[in-house]
Amino acid sequence: MRFALAPEQRDFAGSLRKICETAGTPNIVRTWSGGDHRGGRGLIRQLAGAGALGLVVDERYGGFGATPVDLVVAFIELGRAAAPGPLVETAAVIPVLLQALPDPGPAQRWLPALAEGTVLGTIAPATGTPALDADTAEVVLTVDGDRLSAAHRVGPIRSVDAARRLFSLAADETVAEGEAVRAAAAAGFDAGALAVAAQTLGAGRALLDTSVAYVKQRRQFGKPIGQYQAVKHHLANVLIGLEMAEPLLYRAALTVAEDGDPAIRARDVSAAKVACAEAAHRAARTALQVHGAIGYTAEFDLSLWLTKVMALRTAWGTADFHRGRVAAALRAEQS
Repeated sequence: MRFALAPEQRDFAGSLRKICETAGTPNIVRTWSGGDHRGGRGLIRQLAGAGALGLVVDERYGGFGATPVDLVVAFIELGRAAAPGPLVETAAVIPVLLQALPDPGPAQRWLPALAEGTVLGTIAPATGTPALDADTAEVVLTVDGDRLSAAHRVGPIRSVDAARRLFSLAADETVAEGEAVRAAAAAGFDAGALAVAAQTLGAGRALLDTSVAYVKQRRQFGKPIGQYQAVKHHLANVLIGLEMAEPLLYRAALTVAEDGDPAIRARDVSAAKVACAEAAHRAARTALQVHGAIGYTAEFDLSLWLTKVMALRTAWGTADFHRGRVAAALRAEQS
């Protein structure tokens, strides 16, 4: 299968990259980690102005009604920039979940502001799971089986990535309930896993780019370490992993767009999530190896992407969970 982005999609990706580079995301990530959200909210408003937050929001709610492929294009760039905030929840999970409900009331209530970036949203997809950045999000939701509720944060949960501020939630107002909530929550979960997979792939590409630039500068025994065959092999393996994961990611986006069998959707999304997470993890390990001890330091920007990848590997489902979904789908196809 050959997949190529349209010129408009490539231009969109370029515009998002330029916004993040101009804003200086490493400094924004550090201040966000410290609880100062002003710079991050400013960046998010710029991203919303470029259309990144309203991609999968229907036009009747102030969005663009774009495709999951466009969502993937956006989140690859957001991952490449390590942009902070509950972007996956605001731009992917909550819009897909609310629009899948039979009652349009919740979508009318929240989606226009989410698409505009004037408010942020976060959600705990199941009882006992944490919600990202519940201290800064204005729309806080939780799913408990067949019940969707507005919620409030209870207590912080430590994360390996200081910029991913996790909180436990307690339910307040019931927004919707019934079997329709289960189906909508499943669709929202897959949208979240797809967006996180794209975000992880983007972070992996940023780590590779940083590593390639560094090995051209760092010298050992009189020449750049990038000239040594062993270093080249490690970086080539990272590139191969990222390149092999990308088609699975876009295949999953196309499957979600077709809105077919939920089992097939889950299979393809999970395959993409596993592939992108493993490829980015290899990129992180290799980046740390070629940078040496400096890569550990909090003052060095590389650490922002290293911790991001470690956190995203288990966000919206661990590798074991997603491998289990792929295996279950394959067994069902054979039976």
